[in-house]
Amino acid sequence: MLFYVLLIIIVVLALLAVTLYNRLVRLRNNRENAFADIDVQLKQRLDLVPQLVEAVKAYMKHESTVLTEITNARANAIQAKGIDEKIAADGRLSSALQGLRVAVEAYPDLKASTNFMQLQEEISDIENKLAAARRFFNSATKELNNAVEVFPSNIVAGMFGFRRETMYDLAEARAQAEETPKLNF
Repeated sequence: MLFYVLLIIIVVLALLAVTLYNRLVRLRNNRENAFADIDVQLKQRLDLVPQLVEAVKAYMKHESTVLTEITNARANAIQAKGIDEKIAADGRLSSALQGLRVAVEAYPDLKASTNFMQLQEEISDIENKLAAARRFFNSATKELNNAVEVFPSNIVAGMFGFRRETMYDLAEARAQAEETPKLNF
């Protein structure tokens, strides 16, 4: 009789472990899928950046450092491997693009250019999609991190190498994004 009770307990624990492991795998895959969505938006933004730089070059003769910074940030973003590197590269590119937005304010003719306005609208649309994809990624990351840290799934997570993952953070671009805009009338 004791043998059957122990056997039932072992089977129940094994089923629990398998269920928890499968949940952790689904959560990890969900996070990776969420980053794939971000990756698509980043690729579209990277494809638009050279067009934006070319449209701006004719007007911004003296702002070559801003354009060089954007070009370098784009090149780094293209070469980034892995989620953490891509997150860091995206932060640098976002910061460089923010610098461009500030510099553009000094060129009213550029702001009136149809090509520039169309590129700005496309980039704005991609930035909005990126923001939504980042929120979804962070939600998927939070769900995975919760599963990795709570009992009893933390035991299974530790046994199979699941670990806490980093959230998508804009780093230095966050400080600029949180600044109150300056209005000049």
